[in-house]
Amino acid sequence: MNKRHEPTGPADEQQITLRGPAELADALPYLMGFYPNDSVVMVALHGGRGRFGGRLRLGIPRSEQEWPHVAEQLAECLVKGSERRGEHPDAIVIFLCQDPGEGETPGQAMERLRPLAQRLRTACGALDVPVLEALCISAGRYWSYCCPDARCCPTDGNVLSMPGTSVMAAAATYAGIQVRGSLREMEARLAPLKTQAVAEQPQALDSAGAALVPRILDEEGRKEVARETLALARVMMKRLREAPATAPSAADSQDDSLISHDEAAAVILGLQDRDTRDKAAEWMEGAEAESALRLWRALSRRCVGPYEEHAAAPLTLAGWVSWSTGDEPGARVALGLALRVDPDYTFAQLLHQACNQGLDPEALRRCLRSEGSGHTGKDHRPEHGARLRAARPSAGRGKRTQSGSVRPGTAIARRRAREPRAHGRGGNRGGR
Repeated sequence: MNKRHEPTGPADEQQITLRGPAELADALPYLMGFYPNDSVVMVALHGGRGRFGGRLRLGIPRSEQEWPHVAEQLAECLVKGSERRGEHPDAIVIFLCQDPGEGETPGQAMERLRPLAQRLRTACGALDVPVLEALCISAGRYWSYCCPDARCCPTDGNVLSMPGTSVMAAAATYAGIQVRGSLREMEARLAPLKTQAVAEQPQALDSAGAALVPRILDEEGRKEVARETLALARVMMKRLREAPATAPSAADSQDDSLISHDEAAAVILGLQDRDTRDKAAEWMEGAEAESALRLWRALSRRCVGPYEEHAAAPLTLAGWVSWSTGDEPGARVALGLALRVDPDYTFAQLLHQACNQGLDPEALRRCLRSEGSGHTGKDHRPEHGARLRAARPSAGRGKRTQSGSVRPGTAIARRRAREPRAHGRGGNRGGR
């Protein structure tokens, strides 16, 4: 089985042929930009030589009852997304990545996931796309669900190559492609902090909510809070930018130490207003992008306790800046986490879909630049769905724009307040 990978970037002219399950398994982290954990990964193949196309990743559902529905959704998403880009897949490769559970061997984990692999193969077949290979990767070993030959695919699996020693690793190094570590490690940079240092953060969020929410629910007060939120965010970005350089392993901790509980609470609550978040999304390139990304990551980590759902806004902004600056793996991780904490967060839905479809973020950057330069007076900006569709017709297809409102930040009123949006009448615009 020969699969050809055509890397993008400095080594566009190079072609790498992957032969068999072993080299496919070794190539996975370079295809994704990280080592997936607890993940279903599906990759489309095009042409007679199997050129890699679109790919998607989803956490493996814990309940086996969800597997049939999830399998159908994933197959349809990959196939239809490829078709919207003008290429119907000729085949698909599936990876199931999960380490053994407590008291479970890697082989038992592989067998436990076999029904999911079969569901995925059946769902792809129903769309007239064959599954060329389905691999399970667990505890440093891999198995093929498609190969019955025990000589090449023994029942106890095969050992993965040492990281950095495969043909794909050499080609990726030449092309400047980096693997960021594991998905678990990337998610940890955005996860709520669990240290004693943030024990007072929920109380600060309670206090900020009590002070800000009544103002946000008033039209004039909402504009004032927006200005205050953006000004404070700029102050924190400048502070992060001017901080002494430190080792990468200590960078997040340093950023956390530079932001007070009250500052974090005020900006987290302010970003729950959609228009404020949209203005913050304009910090997506140039010198502002790096410090903005650091700020959004730090604020995501401060959404602790009962306020974890409020992380959808800073996580989505982190995903947007990552995508805008060329870090697609980082964007997918941040946007996936945003949808995990709030599956109905429309901006994250649309960005996640556009990123997974391989769209160019420049079209949306142009929209945001024009808004930033021409924004005066009353705001009649279109919904994000309209912006993404204007940027590229297929980007928002199939997604319904949700109306929403500001989510109160007090411990007493944590439920999302939903108000009709008065389009074109200066009505309250918040939430999504």
